[in-house]
Amino acid sequence: MVKTVGDLLLERRKELKMTQPYLAELAGVSINTLYKIERNEGNPTLEVLRRIGLILGLEVTFKLAESNEDNL
Repeated sequence: MVKTVGDLLLERRKELKMTQPYLAELAGVSINTLYKIERNEGNPTLEVLRRIGLILGLEVTFKLAESNEDNL
């Protein structure tokens, strides 16, 4: 089973015994925003994901590929 970004963030936050309110405060986002991200309901910016990953000690990388008109 492939883990989503939200799954990985939730798992790591729990490993660190960090509460959602505390992580949200450190990351500068609302608790509701963090809740949605962890449940794969949100559409966070790359900057928000980078900040949360940094706080959780995760390496966050993004891969952008060339678009292929056949895939559009």
